[in-house]
Amino acid sequence: MNTCPPAHPLPAATQAIDQQLSETESAYSRFVPRQFLRLLGVDDIRTVQLGQQVERSMTILFSDIRDFTSLSESMSPQENFNFLNSYLVQMEPVIAAHGGIIDKYIGDAIMALFPHSPDDALRCSLAMLAKLDEYNAGRERAGYRTIQIGIGINTGIVILGTIGGEGRMDGTVIGDAVNLASRLEQLTKEYKVPVLISEYTLSSLENIKPWSLRFLDRTYVRGKHDEQSVYEVIDADTPTLRIAKKNTWPIFQRALTHYHLGDFQAAKTYFSQCLAEAPDDTAARAYLRRCEALVQPAVPPLALNDALALATDLTWLEAYSLGIPLLDKAHQELLADLTALTRTLQTDTLAHAPTLLAQIHRSAAKAFTQQADLMREKNYPFVDLHHRQHLRFFDYLKEIQDDIERNNTDLIYLGFRIKNRLSDWLINHLLNADHHFSHHINGRNVSHPLT
Repeated sequence: MNTCPPAHPLPAATQAIDQQLSETESAYSRFVPRQFLRLLGVDDIRTVQLGQQVERSMTILFSDIRDFTSLSESMSPQENFNFLNSYLVQMEPVIAAHGGIIDKYIGDAIMALFPHSPDDALRCSLAMLAKLDEYNAGRERAGYRTIQIGIGINTGIVILGTIGGEGRMDGTVIGDAVNLASRLEQLTKEYKVPVLISEYTLSSLENIKPWSLRFLDRTYVRGKHDEQSVYEVIDADTPTLRIAKKNTWPIFQRALTHYHLGDFQAAKTYFSQCLAEAPDDTAARAYLRRCEALVQPAVPPLALNDALALATDLTWLEAYSLGIPLLDKAHQELLADLTALTRTLQTDTLAHAPTLLAQIHRSAAKAFTQQADLMREKNYPFVDLHHRQHLRFFDYLKEIQDDIERNNTDLIYLGFRIKNRLSDWLINHLLNADHHFSHHINGRNVSHPLT
């Protein structure tokens, strides 16, 4: 009977080398996360090359400690490091548990990447705030000051790769999506709200139903020509404040309508009504202060036709063109239908609205179907993300239809809702997501992931 010879144990020196290599790899992973390398398509950190890059759909989360500068000035350098590490060590496992990758720490700020779903980033933001409550309870027991954080979240297509020089390089992500996430985090300080998300994140969510999201502002981002809609995550508030904000929801939206159309006196009245019922609504208070600074008693209230003209100023611009005749024609038709809907409001009647809404639905379905077919034909790697954004347009269209069917007589409000929810969405979609597809089929040289 033949038997296999017993396996000889590895020499002690070889075992020691293997152990050292394993420990070295583990140590490196604390500086360059394994998940980052996997996204880059690298199995071994020793094979990473300068300039390796891949394009990915990603959700970026920025968080920052409020008033950290004034807080740090009261501490010694050692106390500063102890404090930062005591805070960051609380947040790191929360981010990892929700599928996030910490790209970098920037002083007291955290930049995290969520490669799978924007829903993961939103869930993570709420978990971070819950963990912060626990951390603050410990600080209070120890006699220390509690802290607050702000979180900004944006979704988009970024380039993930390595930058630097031969002697020192780093892994990072770059793109407009990163800049907007950072801008949103900064806006949380202005409105004193915990979490803000972009319209790109909103339109990319796998499931919007569990979330309570309130339109808050339109903002410019450096290097972008189009304004971006900003949404507040009301789920991040206390239960009492959540209820108060939901009760004042219609008043707040009307206040924003008049503010963005330049009727600051009417906006001031509405924001005051919000604060009477929800005195802790910091966003309403921030807007009220702006209105008080902008109101000029000598200026009469905004006339209906003037307000509607501002809300319905929709013109096709060459910048919207993709250079793809089939899609450009379909998009022009859709914008024309949206313009027809908003201009019916200037006739002070909604009689033709159902017919126009049905036409908009047909135009959108036609344009989006043509684009989806072309994306699949051209092997575009972000079809699923694009499809989710298209589906969100129909959700918004249904919201507008519901508003009109309630016999809403506030035509200025309806005009602004149509502009903000539909036409602004379409224009931003054209200038960003659709133009990315245009670059893809026109031969821009980009490496794409297989998954």
